[in-house]
This record gives sequence, C-alpha cells and structure tokens, in this order.
Amino acid sequence: MIERVLTQATTLELPIRPRRLRATPGLRRMVRETELNPADFIYPIFVTHGHKIRQPIATMPGIAQLSVDEAVREAEKTAELNIPAVLLFGLPAHKDPIGEENFATDGIVQQAIRAIKQAFPEMVVITDVCLCEYTDHGHCGLLDDHGHVLNDETLPILADVAISHAEAGADVVAPSGMMDGMVAAIRAGLDVAGFSQLPIMSYAVKYASAFYGPFRDAADGAPKFGDRKTHQMDPGNGREALREAALDVAEGADFLMVKPALAYLDIIRQLRDNFPELPLAAYNVSGEYTMLKAAAANGWLDEERAVLETLTGIKRAGADLIITYHALAAAAWLK
Repeated sequence: MIERVLTQATTLELPIRPRRLRATPGLRRMVRETELNPADFIYPIFVTHGHKIRQPIATMPGIAQLSVDEAVREAEKTAELNIPAVLLFGLPAHKDPIGEENFATDGIVQQAIRAIKQAFPEMVVITDVCLCEYTDHGHCGLLDDHGHVLNDETLPILADVAISHAEAGADVVAPSGMMDGMVAAIRAGLDVAGFSQLPIMSYAVKYASAFYGPFRDAADGAPKFGDRKTHQMDPGNGREALREAALDVAEGADFLMVKPALAYLDIIRQLRDNFPELPLAAYNVSGEYTMLKAAAANGWLDEERAVLETLTGIKRAGADLIITYHALAAAAWLK
C-alpha cells in the first residue's frame, strides 16, 4: 500500500515523462529532431593522371587516388546514392614554385570536371582552390626568398585557378588556403571572366589541425618545410572564427565552411547562429575519418552506428552540408 502511494505521488510530480516518446522505434523516428540524409553529403575525390588507376591510400582505408575514368565511376556511385555533390582535389604530373598545372586548361582537375559533368550533368562539381598540392614546396601560397608565404602575390594565382575551373564546367569553387582577401580576389576574377553566377564556398574557418595528416598522404600536399600556422587558425580561437567568416561574407562568399568538424562543433554552432542567411558546410576531415575506421577495424566500435552518430552530431551542431569520406557508406546505410 505504501509503495503504491509513493509511486502515484512520484507520477503526479512528474507529469512530463520524455521516456514515453522513446518506447518504440516508430515513436523514436517520429519525434527525431535531426534527420540525416544523403543530400547532406559532399564526397571528396582525389584525381591523378593515368588510366584505370585506383591507388589505395594506406592511411585512409576505403579511399583511393583515382584516374579520371575511375573518378567518373566513383561519381556514378555517388549519384546512385543520391549524394548531390563531389569535391575534387588534384595530384599534378609536375610540381613547380607556383603550381602551373593548377590553372592549366588540361590540368588534372580540369579534365575531371569535364568528364564528370559530361557523364552526370546534374552532379554538383565543387573544386578545391589552393596551391599546396601543386607547388614543389607544398605551401598554400607563393614564397619569398626566406620561405615566407606571400599573401597578396598569391591572390591573382587563386583567381586564375578558379577561372580555369569555371571554364572547365565547375559548379562551385572552394578556396581553402586561408589567404586574406582570397574570396574578394576570386569573386572579382570570376565576374570579369563572365562567371558572375558561379558560387564560392569559402573555407572561411580552417584551423591548423593535427587531423589533416592522412589527407596530406592522399593529396601529396605536405609542406616540405615549416607548417601552416601563419595562415590557418589557432585551435584555441573562437571569436576569430566569427571575424574570419564576417570578412568572407563581406567579400562575397556564398557558402561558409568550418574545418575540421568534430573538435569545432561549438564553432559550427556559432557560425550557424551568427550567419543564418548562408549555407554552412563542415568538413569531416581525414583524421576524423581514419579514427573511426581504425577503431571499427579493431572491433572497438560498431562502424555504422558510430559514423551515423558522428555525422548526425555535425548536422545537429548547425551544418547544412557535410564534406565526408564516409559519404558513400553512410548514404548506403541510410537507404
């Protein structure tokens, strides 16, 4: 009798019981606040010269450097899974101090753009715009005689790269080098070249992160000396992210991006709240990908559950779009 009275009293004191809405899978689906969808994903592809090349990247299980024909096959898988976009990175045949292949008509990315757009006209092709993969020194800009990155001298090169990608048929260009004024320079160049309607997805908030290691193997883009801390952001800074984003918005950015994602979920939320008018992307980078792949390979995590939970968390933080190497697997799991 006493136990029944106590139970009734407790029930009266707690009329709202969230657990009622978790009782069955149907109820949980019905009240889920954040839904993950393949349309949220952008799939990165590394393109290299040659034919029928699919060179696995040791530090990124499941990801490979692809020749153009294989990149088209990868884009086909992407389209079949209803993923709307790919992000292209190029591995040049030759590197030099300014990265001439980066803006060459027959550059590897330019070849891949044309091939993918011809095969899949509706696929949104986004291109990375930076110098690091193409220069013999591996830095994101031109260098002076002392090895310092030259900001303003780099801007015309970035504009030339963006124009060459636009001429090849790119749908979006994405400058990633964190050069001051890069969005304004690219916007001006595109406008003069007749591409005023082409959007810019700015890597507006890109941190000097330890999580880029596997990417540098994939894109052969590690600096030959020094690091990138003079232009990428310090991981301890949050207010600076808002300043960087505001500058890019003022210069004409059409999308904003935060990179990496998982250590910077608070930054994603701050950008979402402060710039609600622009689409926001988050880059779930190579090191974040590799951590889960390694844990899953060792049987320490359920890969499907961990990946989908991670991507849901990025979207819940405020990202509209997620650039992720998990895209193909996650889209298949979501079917």
